[in-house]
Amino acid sequence: MGYELRVKRESPLAYAELANAVERAGFELRGSHEAGEVFARHGEEAHAVAAWRDGLAGEPASDWQVAQLIRLCEMVGGSLVGEDGEVYAARDGIVEQVNNGTSYEFGKMDEILAAGPAQWSQ
Repeated sequence: MGYELRVKRESPLAYAELANAVERAGFELRGSHEAGEVFARHGEEAHAVAAWRDGLAGEPASDWQVAQLIRLCEMVGGSLVGEDGEVYAARDGIVEQVNNGTSYEFGKMDEILAAGPAQWSQ
């Protein structure tokens, strides 16, 4: 199991609300309200970016997946939070992680999305 990032918001996210946001943002939702997955396309391929199990979470293996999760969070009015409490967001078109006031920039959102889901090296 990898490092999990969860979508957090003030009110719980309902599956129907997720389905509506996914459709508007060009993602694909597969499965059911008990267990589903959210996919994003790059080229001709669909890549899993999040899982639905009474909430939305992902275990990204690339900057592209983090960026897709941030896009999804924006669509549902939530924030993307890591296991250690850090927050992932896009600010002024830059994907970043903020933890205890310290910011780490991943890069420009549009460049990350264009590059695709190349996995991080171990």
